[in-house]
Amino acid sequence: MGRGRGAVAGGAGPAAYHFVVLGGCRVSGRNGIVLAAWAAPLLASASLLPLVDRSAWLVQAAVLLGLMAGTGVAARRVPLARPLTVGAQFIVGTLLLTLLFAREEALLGFLPTPGSIRELATLISGGVQDVGRFTSPAPLTDGIALLLVGGVLAVGLLVDAFAVTYRLAAPAGLPLLALYSVAAGLSEGGAGALWFGLAGAGYLVLLLAESRERLARWGRVFGGPAHGGASPAGSTGTPGAPARSGRRIGAVALGLALVVPLALPSLGTGLLGGGPGRGGGGGGGGTISAVNPLVSLQNSLNQPENREVLKYRTNATETDDLYLRIVSLDQFDGTSWKPAGRRVTDVPGRLPPPPGLAGAVPVTEIATNVSAADWYVQDWLPMPYPATRVEVPGDWRFEPVGRTLVGDGDQTTRGAQYSVDSLLVRPSAAQLSVADSSAAAQTLPDEFSAVPDSLPAVVEQTARQVTRGAENDYERAVRLQDWFAQEGGFTYDTQVRAGSGSQAVARFLRDKEGFCVHFSFAMASMARTLGMPSRVAVGFTPGTAKSSGEMSVGLRDAHAWPELFFEGIGWTRFEPTPNRGSVPDYTRPEVPDSEVDDPEQPEESEPATPSARPSDDPDCPRAERALGECGSDAPDAGAAAGGGGPPWGTLLGAAAGVLLPAAALLGPMLWRRRARALRLTPAGGGTDGRGVPALAAWREMTDTAWDHGIRPDEALTPRRAAERLVRLAEPGAEAAEAVHRLAGAVEQELYAPRPAPVAGLAEDVGRVRAALRLRASRRTRLRALLLPRSAVRVRWAAADHWGRLRERGRGASARLPRPPRLRGRGAQGG
Repeated sequence: MGRGRGAVAGGAGPAAYHFVVLGGCRVSGRNGIVLAAWAAPLLASASLLPLVDRSAWLVQAAVLLGLMAGTGVAARRVPLARPLTVGAQFIVGTLLLTLLFAREEALLGFLPTPGSIRELATLISGGVQDVGRFTSPAPLTDGIALLLVGGVLAVGLLVDAFAVTYRLAAPAGLPLLALYSVAAGLSEGGAGALWFGLAGAGYLVLLLAESRERLARWGRVFGGPAHGGASPAGSTGTPGAPARSGRRIGAVALGLALVVPLALPSLGTGLLGGGPGRGGGGGGGGTISAVNPLVSLQNSLNQPENREVLKYRTNATETDDLYLRIVSLDQFDGTSWKPAGRRVTDVPGRLPPPPGLAGAVPVTEIATNVSAADWYVQDWLPMPYPATRVEVPGDWRFEPVGRTLVGDGDQTTRGAQYSVDSLLVRPSAAQLSVADSSAAAQTLPDEFSAVPDSLPAVVEQTARQVTRGAENDYERAVRLQDWFAQEGGFTYDTQVRAGSGSQAVARFLRDKEGFCVHFSFAMASMARTLGMPSRVAVGFTPGTAKSSGEMSVGLRDAHAWPELFFEGIGWTRFEPTPNRGSVPDYTRPEVPDSEVDDPEQPEESEPATPSARPSDDPDCPRAERALGECGSDAPDAGAAAGGGGPPWGTLLGAAAGVLLPAAALLGPMLWRRRARALRLTPAGGGTDGRGVPALAAWREMTDTAWDHGIRPDEALTPRRAAERLVRLAEPGAEAAEAVHRLAGAVEQELYAPRPAPVAGLAEDVGRVRAALRLRASRRTRLRALLLPRSAVRVRWAAADHWGRLRERGRGASARLPRPPRLRGRGAQGG
């Protein structure tokens, strides 16, 4: 301690006594940079929290990152070379990841084996697939957890290497930026200002810690006197002008980075997972924008977990036709199907009558109560079509042409609970057969009938070939539906590359593989070539009946279907996709009569015969469909997929199991370095080497030679031992003189009446050590570093200590009072 104070006072010592502020605490020296390098990746990784439904991974990453940072601290204390320090941290990080995610395949639970490596590779591959399949927030599966924790550890290793090991804090911002960029790229609408502020603050604290440490290399960091008075001696005072200026610059830069993006335009994202589609703010105006739902819909269909999106209760006795419609895509420009940009108004108490519906068509008004999951974020409100009344809290706007509700500003479906009155329209085949859709095309907006010039001729040719012989538009529509669903040889496949352009329709007709998007787009396009107004609706099929009487709608119930317009009936649903949804009764040869109960409050009236039939899922066995087991019963159905890792007691115990063997392997090297430091420390705390005991310096030199293969001979005098060492090692003239000076210092300490301290003994030991390393082979140098031969002194010392304890025990037992001899035995002995 005295040496350290003297060094700082002199202005040239280590920065072990300056301070840096981190999170309101004062931490000193290199420890401040270590803490900042540990905190910065965690703050940046917080931006990943909205992407998954649980945050247990962040706690795991914090613990593992702390263990890896502690490994770096221990390696630098030894000290190891910088590459070896980074390598040791990498090895510890790998062992910890193996322990956490592949312990069953690993040796002793943490040592990697071919089986554990394969398990980690499998988890990484599964995690990448889960990222592509799940919508945010995704369930914390083992694969996603490995990607998150492993990514944070990788970034943390780079940050620690840059900022702490190599003392270059500025480049550490690159891995932090990469980590935040991943979150911003995967988040809906980008990561929020809060997460950017946390990531930026972590980087600024890292720069501050590094700059304070760099400044302190010139001596103690003093501040100005408080309140005009002098600071006490030895006080660090308050931060000076450079620190205050740096903080102000950092605060201003961070504030500008948070405020400026708010004034810049931004792009929206998908449809089913939330998108732009915002209503104009205030008043009765505003517009909705157009989006492409393909990617979001396909991702929803490919989810491994059918997470519940909505649940609803209705008083309808049959739910097969109760599709929950989100939005209609009515504009086909040859590139994509999308909703046209239209004006929105306030939601009226009673919605206007649906277009084209005549009084002769039987309709029944039903009531439906819907509850959206807390994780489901969508701008459009899913509801049955055509709705006549909607009661929903929040800021919602009404688009009259598509009869949809769209959130205004930041309003979404997250956790929404609302009620919808809608019409169940049941036209007959006879009514549809006499309806004139070509006349309706003249009264509807052009976007419902427009056929782009880029549409390949094969689309119209195929449409006319399939509908040859049909007498009216209704028969043509039914023949198109049946051709896609039954007769055309099409295969339902959600893995087919999505596409909505003109060439995508032609490719689908040729390959005959696709999912609901392809079927609905193709039928709507072909209907338009035959003069029938058409559009594509996007939403959900009715879902699965639960034992409670509710209906559960999952991600895999996402669907797209074509709607054709018939004068007197209005927009009419068709189902060309095989094994999905339900075929409308009016498109079947025989139309059964069905009645609907009078509307009642859904909470008070459960379906008399609720449909136990879920959306047809080819992956769901018939027995499970009959029991209603194909749907998810809870919004967090996928939350349990993550596993969560081992209990924390097990984790910490296993971490100790990792570090203890590592300490045993590194023990000889650590002991050797510690012994060298103690032997060469001046007894009086000086800095010029004066005061180093000659015998300690001599022992250090002979042990160094022993580590390099020259075993000491305790029977020789110091002078003879020095001659032997020079003869065997051939260290060179300068190192040989250092050996003889050490021998002379030992002789003086042993035999002189009043030994005087000799200066420069530590430097002489250093010269001899450098000469020995220079002339030794690489194998010998590595052996001297990792497994020094002189470390056997620890065993000798332990044996001597044990021997002294035994002798002390024998002596204590000998001093115990002995019992008196028996009288008879005494007589015999006499």
